[in-house]
Amino acid sequence: MITTVSKALAQQIVNTVHDICGQDINFINKKGIIFASTNEDRIGTFHEIGKKAADTQSTIEVTQDDNYIGTNCGVNIPITHNGLFVAVIGISGNPENVRSYALLAERITRLLIREQEQSGSAHTLSEKKRYLLNCLTSDNLDIPEFVFSSLKDFQINERTAKRIIIICIHTNEASAAVSSIEAKIIHLFERLNITIYCDYYPDKFIALADDNIIKENKSVLYDFCSMNQNLLHMGIGCAEDIFNMRLSFHTAKTALINAAAKNPSFSLFDDLTLEIILSSISPESRKEYLSKVLSGLSVEDISLLHIYYEEGQSLSKTCSRLFLHKNTLQYKLNRIHRICGLNPRNFKDAVILYLAVHMQEKEFISNDL
Repeated sequence: MITTVSKALAQQIVNTVHDICGQDINFINKKGIIFASTNEDRIGTFHEIGKKAADTQSTIEVTQDDNYIGTNCGVNIPITHNGLFVAVIGISGNPENVRSYALLAERITRLLIREQEQSGSAHTLSEKKRYLLNCLTSDNLDIPEFVFSSLKDFQINERTAKRIIIICIHTNEASAAVSSIEAKIIHLFERLNITIYCDYYPDKFIALADDNIIKENKSVLYDFCSMNQNLLHMGIGCAEDIFNMRLSFHTAKTALINAAAKNPSFSLFDDLTLEIILSSISPESRKEYLSKVLSGLSVEDISLLHIYYEEGQSLSKTCSRLFLHKNTLQYKLNRIHRICGLNPRNFKDAVILYLAVHMQEKEFISNDL
């Protein structure tokens, strides 16, 4: 497993990013020593904030030059891989102007590290796990002989039901937070004795777990998602035979879409009802249904319906959430009735509108995954 960046690779990265932004960039090791830089004079010198960023594994921004030893105004981002420290990337300049370039350098580094791992040896432990997961979750019904031998190597009981777990990380969050949550996910798997898992760059983890582990630790998984609500969402597929993991994988994707709209962001396929039906509808049918039902309604109208049905069609609760007078809310509901021909307060019409609102929400989330 690669946990270091060679001087040559680091120099290649800083030169590439420098060509884009024109700013000086440094790679800093755990001891705070700059080992690659666009400014050759700084190679081998001490970087105080780089050392602090490495020790705390947190992003540190400096707004003034020379406040710290060997440090200029800029952004310093620690890089971790598989939960282990790799290096700190420091970029000089006003943090507001250079922050995006520091993130770019960090993403490039992590991608190249993964490529190095994959090209190093196809027989490493992590690659065996990745290949095993890919084979088990693919739609190809032919199981390679490698899979049978791998199951024995990893001491996986073929006779017990298994589930696929998919975790999607919100990569739009701060880079340090993304690195931190990756380490937390790995720790969670190890804590629950889930040994077959892989990260799929840039934002997903997929794992294979015994059904009993999921049943016994559902509350643990729920709490984990609750504590990291803004950083990830998790979907768990149905329990299946080891050689039918492709079905568990597909149902985990359905659960993942549902999890993205929940708080906490956790979803077990077994708990879904309406979502199962909606996930089976073709994109063409969804588009036609939404066009027919919601045509003419504004974003504000649809948002109002979402809250209205979320509050069980209660006028008082909806008014409270939207800070509306009861008469104003009734006027808005009547206006929706006039526009689309469906009465939000009539049971039959409400079912049609509710399905459309729910379907559109899942459509947006699905397109983002």
